[in-house]
Formats: sequence, C-alpha cells, structure tokens
Amino acid sequence: MRLAQRARNALWWRAAAHHARVAAAPTGQAVYGPRLPDDTTVHSVLDLALRIGEVQLASGAGAADVTATMLAVTNAYGLPRCEVDVIFTSITVCCHRGTEAAPVTSVRVVRSRSHDYTRLASVERLVRQITAGHVTAAEAHVELDRLTTAAHPYPRWVATTAWAGMAAGVAALLGGGPVLALIAAAVTALIDRVGRILNRRALPFFFQQAVGGALATGIALGLHATGLLPAHVRPSLVVAAGIVVLLSGLSLVGAVQDAITGFNVTAAGRAMELTLMSAGLVTGVVLALRAGVALGARVSITDPLPAMPSDLPLMVAAGAATSACFALASYATPRALLVAGAAGAAGLATYGALTVLGADVVIASAAAATLVGFCGGLVARRLRVPPLVVAVSGITPLLPGLTTYRGLSQLVVGNDAGAGLSTLLVALGIALALAAGVVLGEYLAQPVRTGLGRLERRLAGPRLSGPLRPARRPLE
Repeated sequence: MRLAQRARNALWWRAAAHHARVAAAPTGQAVYGPRLPDDTTVHSVLDLALRIGEVQLASGAGAADVTATMLAVTNAYGLPRCEVDVIFTSITVCCHRGTEAAPVTSVRVVRSRSHDYTRLASVERLVRQITAGHVTAAEAHVELDRLTTAAHPYPRWVATTAWAGMAAGVAALLGGGPVLALIAAAVTALIDRVGRILNRRALPFFFQQAVGGALATGIALGLHATGLLPAHVRPSLVVAAGIVVLLSGLSLVGAVQDAITGFNVTAAGRAMELTLMSAGLVTGVVLALRAGVALGARVSITDPLPAMPSDLPLMVAAGAATSACFALASYATPRALLVAGAAGAAGLATYGALTVLGADVVIASAAAATLVGFCGGLVARRLRVPPLVVAVSGITPLLPGLTTYRGLSQLVVGNDAGAGLSTLLVALGIALALAAGVVLGEYLAQPVRTGLGRLERRLAGPRLSGPLRPARRPLE
C-alpha cells in the first residue's frame, strides 16, 4: 500500500509541475527584430529617402552613392533594417519589421535626368543635417519640396553662354586661335538652342545627338568650302569642340563607377545608354561628312599638334576655363565653379607635362584623371562641394573629341577602315581611362575606417556623392 501511495504521489507532483510549466509558458509566438515606429512614420521616411535618391540618380550619381545615402537617411530616423536596390532608373527600398509585422516596400522611377549641381549640393547639405539629427522627417520633407520645385539658379541663356564658352576653351586647348574659338562658340550656342527646341518636342535623345553632330560637322565643312574660314583655321577643331560638348553630358563616370563597385545591372544600363547616345553623335557626324564629300567639299584629316613645353600655360588656362564653363552650364554654385576650374587646370597640367615627356595619351589621361579624383576627394568635401561636380568637370577638357573625329574621318573620307577603327579604339580607351582614373583617385582620397563588414566597405568607397561615412548598420 505504501509503495502504491508513493507512486501516486510522484505522478501527481509530476503532473502538477507540467501544468505549472505550461501555464508559465508564453501563449504567443516569440517576436524577433527591432521595434519600429508606426506605419505612417515608416512610409514617410521611406518616401523621403526615395526622393533624395531620385535627385542623386538624376544628377548622375553612382548606384553605390545613392544606396549609401538612402541607408544613412533611413537609419537616422530609426529604420536600421532597410535594404536598397538601385537598377538604372528604378529605386526600391524595403524596411524589414521583424516577425511581428510585414515588411514595407516602396519603389520610385527616375523619369527625367538633368544636371543641376546646385540642387545636388543643397540635397547633400540636407542629408548632412538629417544624419546629424538636426531636422525631423516632417521638416526634411518640407525642405526637400522647396529644393526640388525651385527653379535653376541661373537663366537658361547663361547655360547657353557657358556651353559656348566651353567650346571656345576646347578649341583653344586644341591649338586654335581666337577666330576659331569664336566660331566654335557660335556653333555650339546654335546646337544648344536647337537641342532645346527638339527637347521641348520630346524628340528622343539619340536623334538630338545626331542633329548636334550633323550641325557641328556640316557648319564647319560649309564655312570651309565657301572660303569663309581663314586659311589658317582648321575646321576639324570646330567639329572636335562640338563633339566634346555633346559628349560631356553623358554619364561616363557613373557607368564606370557602378561597374567597379559591383552594381553591374545599373552599369550595363548606363553603358547601353552611353553607347546609344554616342552612336547618335557618330551618325550625325558621318552623315555630314558623307554629304560634304558628295557635294565636293574638301575634307582633311587633321593630326593632333605635338605638345610643346611652351604650350603648357595656355593648356592650363584653357582647361580651367573649360571645366568652369561646364560646371556653370550644369548650374553649379559659385564656389563649385572655382573648384571645378582648379580641377581642370590641375588635370591639364598633369596631362600636358606627361605628353611633353612622351607618355602615351591613354596613360596620361588616366594619370590626370586620378589626380583630379584624388584632389577632388580631399578638397571638395571640405568646401562642401560634391566630389561628383569636381570629377565630371575636371575631366571634361580631356574628352577625346578630336580623336573621335579623326577616327570617323579616316573611316568615311580616307576609306581606311583599319586606321579608323584603331583611332576610335584609342578614343574609347581615353574615355574609359578618364572615368576609371577619377573613381580610383576618389577611392585613394577617402579614409575608410577599419573594423567594418564587407558590405560597409563596399558602400564606403569610392564615393562621389552623399555622406562620406556609411550608416552604422548591425550586419547579420
């Protein structure tokens, strides 16, 4: 009896302990992940980050810059578990809210792109205030509305004059005199006004580039055939100046930066766009050359003049003027104009010195662009100027306008396919060397903190826009 009583007591205590454990256990599923604000705040912060990324992407910033900036904004407002995906003209941001709530995903498409470096600088200043905790999300929305709806800081005729001044600087850089510089400026001003009219009529940019290339080449050949150009003026330099102006608006630096930083889909999209825009320019130039040959115009294939030490002061001055004019045409701030001019002067000084010493043009271009990116990365952020402005403006005088025209002339006029393709490959090599050199220079100039995860390192550099430091994100 005693043994049976003990067994019953043991079973009773065991059942009681089991029921106590069941009663003490939580009735719901365990919740993992951060405690986030309410839905209204989450949607507001994501919309703010998307609109900031849209301004950057529309201004030519790389996908890595856009990603890091948006992560910094979302992290500053208490959304640390966010992921950003930039694919060419589409931006997607997703906020993970643990297992308690469904994630929130927002998408924005960049439908129009234009260079307004004043707007870019203002948005970056707003981002610095956000990451420093000086403005609330509501205040940031109001300020961003004001920035995105504001008119350009300069009238449109100022931009046209700046494009003309840029063409004059390129003509002087290539060895042309005052008469050639004035002709190049007038032709470029006409191209800009015609392009504006075509843009109002929503003509695709491929055809706008073709019209620009045809105008630059056709006017130069027409003036030369009618004897209106002085004997010492080379019409090829007028065409080369126009080609540089038309090439300067393409997002070459952004495409190479995306490829280097691992955003291959965006890089492929930008590369395709670059190819299409360049093909439009080539089409216009080739059509004008063939029309000139058919009409009996004498088209000469101009070789570049050898660089001499005595030409260095003029090259430096012309490079500074060209870069400053490009920045002005892109609506940069007055401070950015000075920095861009200094970058152009430094780049041309390096390029000129290396070519005088006999260096290859591709190597000289890469070295000059690396110096521009390095100096821009060091100086631009101290002066509150986006490094993207300095980088793009600084390499503009080095764009291969004359080399491109020589290659096309050899193909069309000289009927020398081998020489023409070789020259065009040199032009392509110069363009890629310029873009890669700028990205490398910015990477060398940026202090990357140790102890970060691989994702943080990838988002930290090279950076041409947005906050220098990546957001502090706990990595999985």
